[in-house]
Amino acid sequence: MLLKISKPNVKLPPMMEIITAEQLMEYLGDYILDAKPKEISEIQRLNYEQNMSDAMAILHKLQTGLDVNVKFTGVRVFEYTPECIVFDLLDIPLYHGWLVDPQVADIVKAVGNCSYNQLVEKIISCKQSDNSELVSEGFVAEQFLNNTATQLTYHGLCELTSAVQEGELCVFFRNNHFSTMTKYKGQLYLLVTDQGFLTEEKVVWESLHNVDGDGNFCDSEFHLRPPSDPETVYRGQQDQIDQDYLMALSLQQEQQNQEINWEQIPEGISDLELAKKLQEEEDRRASQYYQEQEQAAAQVQQVQGAPSPASGRQSGSNERKRKEPREKEREKEKNSCVLL
Repeated sequence: MLLKISKPNVKLPPMMEIITAEQLMEYLGDYILDAKPKEISEIQRLNYEQNMSDAMAILHKLQTGLDVNVKFTGVRVFEYTPECIVFDLLDIPLYHGWLVDPQVADIVKAVGNCSYNQLVEKIISCKQSDNSELVSEGFVAEQFLNNTATQLTYHGLCELTSAVQEGELCVFFRNNHFSTMTKYKGQLYLLVTDQGFLTEEKVVWESLHNVDGDGNFCDSEFHLRPPSDPETVYRGQQDQIDQDYLMALSLQQEQQNQEINWEQIPEGISDLELAKKLQEEEDRRASQYYQEQEQAAAQVQQVQGAPSPASGRQSGSNERKRKEPREKEREKEKNSCVLL
């Protein structure tokens, strides 16, 4: 079995049917180390080693989730972060489809070259401005986010179909979810990985042909293969969406915990006093974190059909209408994936 990343491939032992997340991380880490270019300049070598160090530091996040920040100008345009470096080193194309239609001038002007995070900050700033033109621009930008809460536009879908090469294996980012994507006979397909398909051995791919997430399911040969139990599949998809949403909140909180305002730390403070202040701040944020997690869990269980905030980091809760979660099934092997 070959896990195709680029040349050379990552080789897995023969007859291996199940691989743990930890084992997979080891294979990827070894690949990054072995793929170091040989004949490069000293500057290129130092740059590669720095990128490799940054990537290895966050490689473990592949087991839980990566935090990437899209830009609305191109299907391969993201804010460059260590998370993106991982894809570069593994030679895996990363795409998204949350694009502004260039023919809609007012939205193009309002969004500009902003990333998602920058656009949210711009909207807040514009709303507080005394300039009516800026207030209007902020409103247009906010409407764009609200109207494209599924994080895929028809212009983006057209650009994706054009950009992805026939037979290419790549990664598609949408609503804090990374999906394996390929193109077969001009049509885009996403690898099916939701929990609801655990018992659907014949369902492998789902077509990506509209922004609402209503694709057609296919087998490994891209022949139509409807699920045998659609209701169970749907409930399983909702459970996956709920888990993605909670994971997104966790990623946001993790980033906030790393952003300590050092300007508020007085000069000349002793190490003991500094340690106490840092511990107090950590305790405060931990308390806030658990409160937000409890509130989010309550929302997931109680709110029916309510979309979550549009975000480059959220889960796919806007893609489909919610139904009441099913009773929890017997816990599966969480850290293993089956090789088909």
